Amino acid sequence: MIIDISSEISSEMIVYKNKKEKKPAIKIVRKLSQGAVESRISLDSHTGTHVDAPKHMLANGRGIEVYHLGAFVGPCRVVECTKLKSAITVDDVRKIKPVKGERILFKTKNSFDSTFNKNFVYLEAKAAKLLADKGVALVGIDALGIERGDKTHSTHKHLLGKNIPIVEGLNLKKVKPGKYFLCVLPLKIKDIDGSPARAVLIR
Repeated sequence: MIIDISSEISSEMIVYKNKKEKKPAIKIVRKLSQGAVESRISLDSHTGTHVDAPKHMLANGRGIEVYHLGAFVGPCRVVECTKLKSAITVDDVRKIKPVKGERILFKTKNSFDSTFNKNFVYLEAKAAKLLADKGVALVGIDALGIERGDKTHSTHKHLLGKNIPIVEGLNLKKVKPGKYFLCVLPLKIKDIDGSPARAVLIR
């Protein structure tokens, strides 16, 4: 069974902090009467379901190409955090006992929001550091940002500093916690800070 956990891209989709400039623009630039229908798409690099690269937050950080594709494809664990009201803490992460090489997706109440919620559940910096120290392969969350209100961006930096991909904007509403096979592939764009991706779980 294949479960699509990607956000649908459209001009009406939810975007971070409801910023108008982050809304996708899709314009038909060639009609069928001209031979074929073609469109031009304008997207923020962090649109919908997307992958953050080290360049997003780190001085001299590299782009998406720094990641080995193996980080995005393989066994993963969806962790239930829907009862949390604010942050995924270091104690929450200790309870799930992350191990080296593991891909972890956090399912929170964010998956049930139909509009942008400024009080979305996020990953605490200390929790991110623990995951990074454990050597996980990938961290994903069902919010358009993995941290909230941290001007130092510590959560991002703990993970990206060790070349651990961050996947944001996942749609885990219909996904039960447990083990799956994950495939989430960013676009192959040179030296970019982040990229939209199509993400699926296979069970």
